[in-house]
Amino acid sequence: MTPTLIWILVALVAIGLYLSWTAGRLDRLHARIDATRAGLDAQLLRRASVAQELATSGVLDPAASIVLYEAAHAARQAEEEHREVAESDLSQALRAVFAEPAQVEAVREAPGGEAAAHELTEAVRRVPMARRFHNDAVGAARRLRQHRKVRWFRLAGHAPFPMAFEMDDEPPGALVDRAA
Repeated sequence: MTPTLIWILVALVAIGLYLSWTAGRLDRLHARIDATRAGLDAQLLRRASVAQELATSGVLDPAASIVLYEAAHAARQAEEEHREVAESDLSQALRAVFAEPAQVEAVREAPGGEAAAHELTEAVRRVPMARRFHNDAVGAARRLRQHRKVRWFRLAGHAPFPMAFEMDDEPPGALVDRAA
C-alpha cells in the first residue's frame, strides 16, 4: 500500500467516526426530547388534575368552579394539535380564578385546603420548568439538524423534526406570591 492510500483510508475512517458520533449525538438528543416531553406531559396532567379536583371540591364560588373545571377538562381531553391552546386556556383560567390573594386564602382555610393549595402551587411552578427543559432539548436538536453534514448524510434518519411546546404558562400571581 502506498502512503497516499493509507492517508486516504485514515481520512475516510476519521470522517466515518465523526459522522457516527454525530448520528449518535442526534439520537441521544431525540431520546432526550422524548423524555422531556413525557415529563412535560406529566406536569401538565398533574396541573389539570389538581385544578379539576379543586374546582369540584366546593371551596370555590360556583362561577370560578365552572371556569376552572371546564378549562382543566379541556386541557386533559385536548387532541395533540390543540393541546397548546387548551393548556394556555387553563393558565388563563387559573390566573383569573386566583387573581386575588383572598381567593387563595379561602381555599387554604377550607378543610384540606392547605394541601390542595400547596399541590396546585407546586404544579403551577413545575410546568414552566418542564416546558423550558423540553424546549431547550428541541432547540439543541434543531441546531444540530440544521448542519449541512446532518442533512447531506441524512443522519437524522426518519425522525420527525422536533417541535417546541409553546403555551402561556405564567402562574397566577396570588399563588406564587403566597408561596414565595
